[in-house]
Amino acid sequence: MNYKSLPDEMLLLYLRTGDEKAFREIYLRYWRKLYAMARQKIQDVEGLEEIIQDIFLRLWERRGTLQIQQLDAYLFTAVRYACINHLKSIMTQEKYVAYATYHSTEFCCDTEEQLELDDLINAVEQQLNTLPEKTKTIFKMNRLEYKTVKEISCKLKIPERTIEYHLSQAIKSLRVYLQDYLLLTVLFSYFS
Repeated sequence: MNYKSLPDEMLLLYLRTGDEKAFREIYLRYWRKLYAMARQKIQDVEGLEEIIQDIFLRLWERRGTLQIQQLDAYLFTAVRYACINHLKSIMTQEKYVAYATYHSTEFCCDTEEQLELDDLINAVEQQLNTLPEKTKTIFKMNRLEYKTVKEISCKLKIPERTIEYHLSQAIKSLRVYLQDYLLLTVLFSYFS
């Protein structure tokens, strides 16, 4: 069968049945257009390639459940939202770095405050190490790698509600532990 001559609608039908050749034709037909569109918004080639790969990966993984009416509209919309999420993630990281840089100069000036910060970071790490492995992994992906619940769900192939449960468990655990930790720190500093 000549897949190149098939319209998108037929390729989608074959894709839903798991036809790898149909998927390959969709990829060959659209990857350059998607890449060009994303390139207008994102300059980071590595990030750009990852975005395009993720879109096609999700298309393949969800091939049986997706209800796509127009393939080109679906793919271009997916690229648009992926670019927006990528740029938001970069902006968040840049804000965090700027904040940390600004505030690190304040902390570095006061040795006692720096030691307290180091103790707090160690306390958080110790508590994270007591969590179940899955909970710890999900928490780190969300809070340190800035991945959304949906992204974690896709990556780990776990329902979003489960991801939310693990995050809430990690936060509750940290809140209780840090509450006790901070209380002890205040008491020690008061009597010192």
